[in-house]
Amino acid sequence: MGDDLGDEWWTHEGNSGASEAEEETHVEKQPTEKPNAKIKPEKRKSVTEKTVKAKKTKKNEQKECIITQKKEIEDEKSTKPKRKRKKTITDVLSSSEPKPGCPADLQSLVTQYFSDKRSVIEQEELKLLDSCFLSSNDLTHTLSSYLKQVCPKWSKIQKQHTEKSSVVLLIVCSSALRTIELIKQLTAFKGEAKALKLFAKHIKIEEQVKLLQKGVTHIGVGTPGRISALIEKEGLGLQALRYVVLDWNWRDQKLRRMVDVPEVKLDFMKLLENGILNGCKEDKIKIGLF
Repeated sequence: MGDDLGDEWWTHEGNSGASEAEEETHVEKQPTEKPNAKIKPEKRKSVTEKTVKAKKTKKNEQKECIITQKKEIEDEKSTKPKRKRKKTITDVLSSSEPKPGCPADLQSLVTQYFSDKRSVIEQEELKLLDSCFLSSNDLTHTLSSYLKQVCPKWSKIQKQHTEKSSVVLLIVCSSALRTIELIKQLTAFKGEAKALKLFAKHIKIEEQVKLLQKGVTHIGVGTPGRISALIEKEGLGLQALRYVVLDWNWRDQKLRRMVDVPEVKLDFMKLLENGILNGCKEDKIKIGLF
């Protein structure tokens, strides 16, 4: 019994010592194998992860900067006071009803224009009496019906007119196209009278002078610039002129009247100076606002 126990104990002890030695050698081998195989990839992973995270943070910071800059610009735009657009003639007239022109409108225009060009005494001389004006269009007339109203004895007047280079009736408008429109509207009024276009577009002034000298012309329709030029060149005389009708109430696409267009207004005032106002004062010429 004692020998058996001793043998087993020693054999067990020996086996246990061998196993412990094997375990120690196994444990010692593990740290030597693992560091060489596993440490290096862990470092690479950590480096790549850091660089990716750094790039992401930079991109996010850039986006945030751009967003903040946009917000600041938008805030500046919203805080800046908006400039008010100046009202034009079109804006004013589109929001108001058209009113027919009257002699006082023409008189105030003349006074305003010559206020810084003439002395006080000369300005008084420019004032026209009520007798210088025909009745004004109340926006219900066509050109023919208006002329029949203000020139009831037209058939007799046109027969008596025999002078060349002069007209009895002068119609002043803003453009060549408007001139053609008005001449078409004259058919119901003019009868056998001859009407002539007096504008600069596609027509030389020398040709118009020849036409006026060639035969008797009763009605002249045109722009103030060309009519004034014909008077200055003595191609058109005022000795037979009795009526001056202004296309006062008509408005273009921008709702401007003839006297609202700066260049046409200047030509018109020049035309008035070239004998029209003097003829009115001498009671030879009557002005009508159509």
